[in-house]
Amino acid sequence: MVKLTKIYTRTGDKGDTGLGDGSRVAKHDLRVEAFGTVDETNAVIGLAQLYAEDELHEVLARVQNDLFDVGADLCTPEQENPEYPPLRVTAGQVEYLEGRIDAYNAELATLRSFILPGGTALAAHLHLARTVTRRAERLVTALMIEQSVNPEVLRYLNRLSDLLFVLARRANGNGDNDVLWVPGANR
Repeated sequence: MVKLTKIYTRTGDKGDTGLGDGSRVAKHDLRVEAFGTVDETNAVIGLAQLYAEDELHEVLARVQNDLFDVGADLCTPEQENPEYPPLRVTAGQVEYLEGRIDAYNAELATLRSFILPGGTALAAHLHLARTVTRRAERLVTALMIEQSVNPEVLRYLNRLSDLLFVLARRANGNGDNDVLWVPGANR
C-alpha cells in the first residue's frame, strides 16, 4: 500500500516526474499524458457518481478503483524480469466491463440516431467521462507506437468508453430520453 506523509516533495519543480520504476521523465512525456488523462477520467467519473444511486454507484466505484490500476500500469514501463512485479490490468477487469455493457445494453431502447451528450445530469457527466476516456485511449495508442504497453490497458479503456455510453443511455430513462442528433436540423 501507499503511505504518503508529505504531499509536496519539490522533486518535480524543474518539470520532470518519477515513474513507477524510479526513472524520471518530463511532465509532458506521452506516458505521463496518458496516465494523467486516465486520472482526469477518474475525476469526471467521481462527479458522475454524485448523481448515481445503488448499483450504478457501485459499478462506478469499481471502475474508479480499476482506473487507479490502469494508471499504475501506465506509470510503470514494461521491462523483462523486474525486481518487483508491477501491478498490471488483467483480462478479468476487461471482462467485467463487457458483462456490465451486455447486461445494461439489453435493457435499452434501440438506437435510431446518434446521441447528443446530455439529458439528465448523470447522463451528461457520463458522456463527459466517455469523451475523456476516448482521449486517454488515443494517448495510449500513440504511446504504444513508441513503447511497450500492456495491451489490456487499451482494451480496458476501449470497453470503459462503451460502458459509459451505455450507462448514460440508462441514466436517460433507458434511452427513452436520449437527446438525438437531427442531421441538418438548423440549416
